[in-house]
Amino acid sequence: MIVFGSSCSTDFLNISNPNELTEDTYFKNKSQLQSSVDASYVNLQSKGLYIRHLFFMNDNMGHEVELNPQHEADKRQYYNFTFDSNHEGIFTYWDNCFRGINKANFVISNKDKFENVTQGDIDKALGETHFMRAFYYHLLVTRFGGVPIYPELTSVPNPRATKEEVYQFILEDLELAASLLPTQGATDGGRATAGAAWALKGKMHLFRKEWQEAANAFQNVTGYTLVEDYMDNFLEETEYNSESVFEVGFTREFGWSDQDTWWVEDASGMQFVSLRGQEYGWNDWFNSYPGDDLLDEYEANDPRYTANFYTDGELFNNGTEVVSLPDHRAAWKKYQNYYQRPKEEIASGINHRVIRYSDVLLMWAEAENELGNASKAIELMNQVRARVNMPLYGSSEMNATYPVGSKSEIFQAIIHERKVELAGEQVRFNDLLRWDLASTVLAGTGFVAGKSELLPIPQKEIDVNPEISAADQNPGY
Repeated sequence: MIVFGSSCSTDFLNISNPNELTEDTYFKNKSQLQSSVDASYVNLQSKGLYIRHLFFMNDNMGHEVELNPQHEADKRQYYNFTFDSNHEGIFTYWDNCFRGINKANFVISNKDKFENVTQGDIDKALGETHFMRAFYYHLLVTRFGGVPIYPELTSVPNPRATKEEVYQFILEDLELAASLLPTQGATDGGRATAGAAWALKGKMHLFRKEWQEAANAFQNVTGYTLVEDYMDNFLEETEYNSESVFEVGFTREFGWSDQDTWWVEDASGMQFVSLRGQEYGWNDWFNSYPGDDLLDEYEANDPRYTANFYTDGELFNNGTEVVSLPDHRAAWKKYQNYYQRPKEEIASGINHRVIRYSDVLLMWAEAENELGNASKAIELMNQVRARVNMPLYGSSEMNATYPVGSKSEIFQAIIHERKVELAGEQVRFNDLLRWDLASTVLAGTGFVAGKSELLPIPQKEIDVNPEISAADQNPGY
């Protein structure tokens, strides 16, 4: 039986529920093929991933935030690195990744059964599902290291693969996806594109310190431009813009129900909302403020500071109310709804931009710097600086604080630029891991070198998978 764990639609994906159809009676037309492809996106919009736990996990472990006293205990464990294998959030993250992989495999494993569709339809379907499978595996390998690899639909559990085997599997999926998918602008908003596949492939090469392969991949991310207004990357009205390489869609159109089922059915499937706004709000019940270390990173007059954070005395709610922050320097503005209403409320319909073109440019700069191509690295960083009218690297004004006369100086500039450009976008912790800086930067936070780089394999997985035992657990857990 074909039973998807959940079925939803977003602004861009209309998903019909194929429950109770067998594999032999499915894939008889384009609509059924599209429905099963769409299902592979669903788990991105889950409590374990972009609705809630993913942003807490990454921002807390990267220490971009300061915790409000009411911060929930299980989320606080990310911040203090005190979680263990029974942490429910870690399990829901793991579980939703593998559910998404299973849905992608449903399409991939049945590719010979598609009927009444064109070759173009088939290529696009396989491109999207190979990308989605790679995307879920990238979420897993960066948090857990080696995990079981499932190249096809199966009910037989697999043992844990090595980290390098998982990376290789991801890279092969992305190479195939990039060859099959349309370019940016040639597909519906929110769907995987060749640009998204190349961008994620480049990031995976950075993790492996394969600089030339990374640079080659980033060069293939074409058709994207930086939007004129940096803030347009985080508003509801400017979703799927020219800078968005891949984003997860949300909508408030159909409301929300409770914390275990953040959706209500509509005629075409389901609708999800994000809790990112309320969790990082300041005029509601909330969990997190921006941390002082992050705020201190910004240069004077950097417009990204005022785009990312509210400060005391600033206007909100369409300019009708005044922000009051008596106990804090700043509060989050990025991905918040206060610009258009007085309270963040529970549900946010602002899409989460997972990969932005500015991120691609800065990763590309990192690869070029490692290859010794200083001028190219500086030029790429300056594209990001120029968008917000900040002094350019290499200028006399910048040389006083961030000189770029050597490889190590350029690297420090990249660290700075990524921190201020991508604040609160769940990239900081991965950056620290890639750069082998986590144990230094996070000293005194509870981070334990040799342990805290990875999450524990969930105990629930060890209990049900006979191919994984306690001996396979990550070090220190």
